[in-house]
Amino acid sequence: MSDQQLLRRLLAGEDAAYRELVQRYQGAMRAVAFAIVGSRHAEEVVQDAWLAVVRSLAGFEQRASLKTWLLSITANLARTRLKHNRREVLLDDLPGPHGSVDEARFDAGDHWRQPPTAWHDDSPEALLAEDELRQCLERTLVSLSELQSSVLLLRERQMLELDEIAGLLEISQANVRVLLHRARLKVFATLEHFEETGQC
Repeated sequence: MSDQQLLRRLLAGEDAAYRELVQRYQGAMRAVAFAIVGSRHAEEVVQDAWLAVVRSLAGFEQRASLKTWLLSITANLARTRLKHNRREVLLDDLPGPHGSVDEARFDAGDHWRQPPTAWHDDSPEALLAEDELRQCLERTLVSLSELQSSVLLLRERQMLELDEIAGLLEISQANVRVLLHRARLKVFATLEHFEETGQC
């Protein structure tokens, strides 16, 4: 389904169309928010962006693509949040004990460290190697700077053009190229090392 068809269904108020929209663009919105405000506030920015989208959808003038419009809303809200965050004192920054209930079960992005696994017909050896490689790649992605990680996700997963990424993150296209190149080098180095040694 094209964005144009999806937009018509959204304007008609179809619940399924909203679910499709979230599924299609949530990852890209999260990557933009993450690049601007970091992991601590990215989810809140994305939630605020979805509220803004729902409120503004009827007034969407289609001067840009639906995707660009969504990501622009996210980027603008993230920049506003960043300005606000610079003025606020966070509890995490204060000395003293604090924490959440059983936080060891969740990663820095509040996702399960070990989500339920899907059933595979692969051999145990293949599954083990696949899992080890995934862990190696996850460690590599976590080790990237926030900008490198976001540029990589926006380019490779969301297939945005370099000029779109530059506009959303308010950095030059040359900077986008450098960040993307460095991120890819680290990912490829991890893959090559794993293929040669079977280890991270």
